[in-house]
Amino acid sequence: MFTGIVTGLGRIVAVEPLGPASAHGKRLTIEAPPRYLDDVEIGDSIALNGACMTVTARDDVTQRFQVDISTESLARTAGLAASGPVNLEKALRVHDRLGGHLVSGHVDGIGTVTRFDAVGESIELRMRAPGELARFLAYKGSITVNGVSLTVNRVDDLPDGCEFSVNLIPHTLQHTTLGSLAVGQPINLEIDLIARYVERMLTGALPRP
Repeated sequence: MFTGIVTGLGRIVAVEPLGPASAHGKRLTIEAPPRYLDDVEIGDSIALNGACMTVTARDDVTQRFQVDISTESLARTAGLAASGPVNLEKALRVHDRLGGHLVSGHVDGIGTVTRFDAVGESIELRMRAPGELARFLAYKGSITVNGVSLTVNRVDDLPDGCEFSVNLIPHTLQHTTLGSLAVGQPINLEIDLIARYVERMLTGALPRP
């Protein structure tokens, strides 16, 4: 479990195939900030751009760690198949503050950036969400974008989904990878966990007698 509050900026420095066939996944090597791995053990969970991964190896000298990612996960996420910057968040501890909202680290779908423009001192980030996620997005509701907990400012329904916008303050732009987004870029989306359960309760099958 996570909160959507990024705790470090990392960089994927190597992507290696786990086998010769296209069905094999990849092994990622990520460079973390100084001392970021001090309290990380093999088997711990770290979210990469919002996708929960398991640490399989770590190197204190280089401050690098490795994760293995399946072909299925690669197909359902964005920004993890090549070298580049990634948002990092360690798994939530029971006694930690919930600074963002409850985040599972399971990407629900891939959206697309449609607008990235300055509004005063901030940035309006507008994105298109696929149809299967549109019903979970609500004005002033929560959404996770590339692992960052954000508040929805506007939702416009479309025939094949919806377009929604969030406001990025300077702190978020400086301390996450969202500051380098561009129009047309794919992004990882995770819907609000509470909305997921509400949808199940409202539309799920009636209990058996």
